Amino acid sequence: MIKLWFKSGSPWIWLNAAAVSTCLIMVVGVLGLVAARGAGHFWASPIVSMSYQEDDGQVKTIIGEHVDTTVTPAAMAKSTGYKLADNEDVLIQYLIKTGNRDLTGADFRWIQERHVKTQTTPADMIVVERREWGNFYGQLTAVKEDGKVIASGEKVWNVLQERLKSALTLHEQITHLEKKEIGAINYGFEQLRLKQKSLELKNAWNAETVKEFATKKAAYDVDYKRYQAQLAELYQKIRRDSLVATTESGAELVIPLSKVVEVTQPNKMGTFAKIGHYFKKLGDFLSEDPREANTEGGIFPAIFGTIMMVIMMSIIVTPFGVIAAVYLREYAKQGFTTRLIRIAVNNLAGVPSIVYGVFGLGFFVYILGGNIDSLFFPESAPAPVFGTPGLLWASITLALLTLPVVIVSTEEGLARVPKAIREGSLALGATKIETLWRTVLPMASPAMMTGLILAVARAAGEVAPLMLVGVVKLAPTLPLDGNYPFLHLDRKFMHLGFHIYDVGFQSPNVEAARPLVYATSLLLVLVIIGLNLAAILIRNHLREKYRALEG
Repeated sequence: MIKLWFKSGSPWIWLNAAAVSTCLIMVVGVLGLVAARGAGHFWASPIVSMSYQEDDGQVKTIIGEHVDTTVTPAAMAKSTGYKLADNEDVLIQYLIKTGNRDLTGADFRWIQERHVKTQTTPADMIVVERREWGNFYGQLTAVKEDGKVIASGEKVWNVLQERLKSALTLHEQITHLEKKEIGAINYGFEQLRLKQKSLELKNAWNAETVKEFATKKAAYDVDYKRYQAQLAELYQKIRRDSLVATTESGAELVIPLSKVVEVTQPNKMGTFAKIGHYFKKLGDFLSEDPREANTEGGIFPAIFGTIMMVIMMSIIVTPFGVIAAVYLREYAKQGFTTRLIRIAVNNLAGVPSIVYGVFGLGFFVYILGGNIDSLFFPESAPAPVFGTPGLLWASITLALLTLPVVIVSTEEGLARVPKAIREGSLALGATKIETLWRTVLPMASPAMMTGLILAVARAAGEVAPLMLVGVVKLAPTLPLDGNYPFLHLDRKFMHLGFHIYDVGFQSPNVEAARPLVYATSLLLVLVIIGLNLAAILIRNHLREKYRALEG
């Protein structure tokens, strides 16, 4: 009976089903962990106040967010140096995010559960999200204007919110002036400098051009001085207000509102207030620039850079991949050379991505980019323009990386088009190119689109080659802005995959960066899942559209 059962193939079916189920459970488990840790990062956690006894018997108070709890067996805890009583089976520790790094030098502390005397959640505890030094936890005491107290007691919270709203508006105006207006003027000055050097190299720098350039520089100077005067006025206003808060030790700290992003009282928030705060923080995460070595703030530049690179990569890889597949399937003579090319294309799909990065750095950046600089940008020497990693070379490198996927998918789609379709089109008087354009390619479009979207999904998650050909930890400006020529292909950019690597493994503050790693990973996974779902929907739509022709 057992032999017959094995011969029937049922055991192998059950074995495959078990393997697939195990893989699905593991994938769902990983995604669930990432989703829980990443999405929960933006929820307003309660602020706890713990009274605990140190080893020397002194009782102290600590306030902050309860981030994590660990349970360590007694034997393992004793082996690492902890002293436990004979009746203690485990060592329970709490990880508390205490913030106040400018005062204590650390954001997090471990507290042993056996040392905790009391634990409360006072309603008046505040969380101050700052642009520098991370969060501050304490109690609000007063609001000052030009060093003088203007509010304290019951009115202090409302006055603080009004002044903070004004300070945030001023900060937006300052950022706009510095990045947009003054940034455009500095860009204009740099373009004038390069143009002047170019004219000097061509021996075309004369009295007429000197006068012309002097007029343009004078106009820039007028605008620059005007914006500087506006900036000085705004800085004077934003530095006027500050808040006064006390820590758990009773120390008093004055925090300028110019350095504050948000002040909240999580312990007073209801469910709806926390939901509103959650979506606000999620929006800030998606729309703001990073701060504090990428451990605070948002990831908008990384999202923008990833999308820009993927779009450019798609524009480059699609025509080359489709044309190569059409030639191999429809025009090339099917012989030894064609088979060799197909083998080479299939092998290229398995080449490690870092090899493409090394090739892109050596050929595109140093050879091609260096020659472009010497031919078209001699005035920029010795500073490189295209002879350095940037958006263009990263896009082309990833286009090479994903080209085999597009070629193979398109060629398989062309092979599935019935021969009778081609013959019928030619019999009706259509040329071969018309047959391809109007009949064959539309019917092969499901496979083409699937290959393209799979290539996009892979490119969105690649990191290794980008580290060599254009991605950086923090890009000062976006590749797309309001300065001519608007799309700057020579600029370096940020990428979601590299951002995860940098924050997770290169961050100076590992505990503070961990929630951001989960949140960014969740976003990247959602992007890739969305792309694959789009591929399935597009493929199914196109299959239904051309099913009648295939029949």
